Amino acid sequence: MILKNAEIFDENFDLVKADVAVGNGKIERVGQNLEGADMHDFSGYVITPGFVDIHIHGCVGADTCDGTREAVSKMAGHLITEGVTSFCPTTMTVPIGKIKKVLSVIKDCMENPPEGAAVCGANMEGPYISAQRCGAQKADNIRKPDWHEFKDLYEGCGGIIKLVDIAPECDENHEFSEHASRFCKVSIAHTMADYGQAVEAFRHGVTHVTHLFNAMSGLQHRSPGVVGAVFDDSSVSAEVICDGFHINPAVLRIAFHQLGEDRTVIISDSMRAAGMPDGESELGGQKVFVKNSQARLADGTIAGSTTNIHQEIKNLISYGVPLRQVIKSATINPAREIGETNRIGSIKVGKQADLVVMDKEWNIVSVFKNGKLMR
Repeated sequence: MILKNAEIFDENFDLVKADVAVGNGKIERVGQNLEGADMHDFSGYVITPGFVDIHIHGCVGADTCDGTREAVSKMAGHLITEGVTSFCPTTMTVPIGKIKKVLSVIKDCMENPPEGAAVCGANMEGPYISAQRCGAQKADNIRKPDWHEFKDLYEGCGGIIKLVDIAPECDENHEFSEHASRFCKVSIAHTMADYGQAVEAFRHGVTHVTHLFNAMSGLQHRSPGVVGAVFDDSSVSAEVICDGFHINPAVLRIAFHQLGEDRTVIISDSMRAAGMPDGESELGGQKVFVKNSQARLADGTIAGSTTNIHQEIKNLISYGVPLRQVIKSATINPAREIGETNRIGSIKVGKQADLVVMDKEWNIVSVFKNGKLMR
């Protein structure tokens, strides 16, 4: 199959006019005037790599922590329609026994893939966070960072954990981050840490920050906070929720400018109410109320999002974030954070043919997963 005459983001993320030849689920050729059987004309359209969401709890009534294959399968089937071709189901701060069960389900979905977006591994958000900044995480289930406990979890699930969150002020002598960072990304999240504590964490294995600005100390002129520490360290990548609600659009534009095009990672952080009408929902064992697509606990605490990567891309473009950075932040950057750039994240010969076709208003026209038309 050959996708003809589109503008594509090539392997360097330059927007160029080119054809893409697909065979056996992979990208076989990229170039001008390609010929072959089964040609499709995409004149006037833009082709990007498939989107990668490394932080998503749920959507369309399903949640990772339901702990069932049916829930993850439902997520996979919906996400592919939104251009997400790979994702990391993300846990909440729930009991360790529940986390073990959820990890076993995620592993099964990796080994026996459901139809839709591919499951690339697990993201552990909690339980090693701060009770003072737990947000919508259930405080009763928070635990002190325990490297040995995490090692048992990691080995017990066959090493499928791609990211694990900690509040660094709770990590005594940086033992957890130093050990865990040998196996997966360690990320700051839900923390009371100040600038100095964040800087020390970055010196001891932490290289990622979860939903920048949210549930952490912000940037002030006399107190730089975790946000300032991230801005100050070019080795750290940052997840960003770009629904325009979690973070003001002007602040998003500033953050993307400050971080540069290789350190920003768009996440949905969506929960089961995403893709559903407003109403009552649930997250991590707590009731959530969704009004005007904004999810909150009964006390008003923000409880995840109801957005998706595609909508966030459109938002960022409208906010004036450079197009190249927006697309990288939804594709190659998240793929890099979970160690999957050899397979996904860019339009490059030999990689999986995970592709999204959009019109000039950035509406999705077609989605290909491993070269198969999914939408």
